[in-house]
Amino acid sequence: MLESGKHSEKSVILSLIGLLLCVCIFSMMLGKYSIQLGDILTVLKNRVFNSYNEELKVVDHIIINIRLPRVILAGIVGAGLSISGSSLQGTFQNSLVSPDILGVCSGAGLGAALGILFFDNNIVVITVLPFLFGILSIILVFFLSGSKKKSDNMTLVLSGIIVSSIFNALTSLVKYVADTKDKLPTITFWLMGSFSNTTYREILISALPIFIGLLGLLMFRWKLNLLSLGDEDAYTLGVNPKQTRWLIILFSTLITAACVAVSGIVGWVGLVIPHICRKIIGNNHDKLLLVSCLVGATFMIVVDTIARNIVTSEIPIGILTALIGAPFFAIIYRRSCGGE
Repeated sequence: MLESGKHSEKSVILSLIGLLLCVCIFSMMLGKYSIQLGDILTVLKNRVFNSYNEELKVVDHIIINIRLPRVILAGIVGAGLSISGSSLQGTFQNSLVSPDILGVCSGAGLGAALGILFFDNNIVVITVLPFLFGILSIILVFFLSGSKKKSDNMTLVLSGIIVSSIFNALTSLVKYVADTKDKLPTITFWLMGSFSNTTYREILISALPIFIGLLGLLMFRWKLNLLSLGDEDAYTLGVNPKQTRWLIILFSTLITAACVAVSGIVGWVGLVIPHICRKIIGNNHDKLLLVSCLVGATFMIVVDTIARNIVTSEIPIGILTALIGAPFFAIIYRRSCGGE
């Protein structure tokens, strides 16, 4: 029976990897300039073997310089936000927790807006400030919820809403004082979330902090299972609950802040995807975190593909994720209230 379960989990993971690869190829095919599958495969093969085809010069430019970096970044951000949400929900033992519900996204957004306003869109500053403000948001949520341990659903969610409201108000103040000809449009468009104009620079900037965060969370995945047993049992089994929670929060915030720095605020992914993944693989974090990465990356690439193809002018990615995530959150909240 155990072997059958392991075989089933392996099949699920391999299927999700295959689905992700198919979605990546399909996304690169679609756009204002449609590209055939054979041309995409030829371009990628030529790049791998360092060969060149003059007839596919335009296709090569579109794939390598425009669509491929966008697909890669969308996948990285989707995976990062999803594993952050899964980790935070496991840490707090609360299915309503996510980076945006706890105010991390709003705090990181304020940090980036301040970077755009005062530091001329300096990419280093816009990477550091979101992380600092994301940490600040978590500290404020802990303070308002009145506990450093497991908080009840309502207290934690309300604390996150309060912190998010404060940071959103401050972000609005930044927008109010920003130069209407230059800074304001940049801040406004950035806050709605987008992968347009993505280059390999954004990928390199986000890759290191996200990789560190992902590696840290994957190393702690077995400790997340022990936290579900309660603090006393976890401590008996050699896990320091308080230290573990803070490290997971730091890793999750690092990932979220890095994602916000390169994509803007893309809400709800960290809430929706973990619930979908639990239906697929269960509550075992050994597999759940990996599945969250795969499903989150696939989801984000699909949504971004829709955003740039559904209408002539590109739809900000944050709008689509909100349209999907908000109703989903309402359903979860209603069910949780019904269970109580």
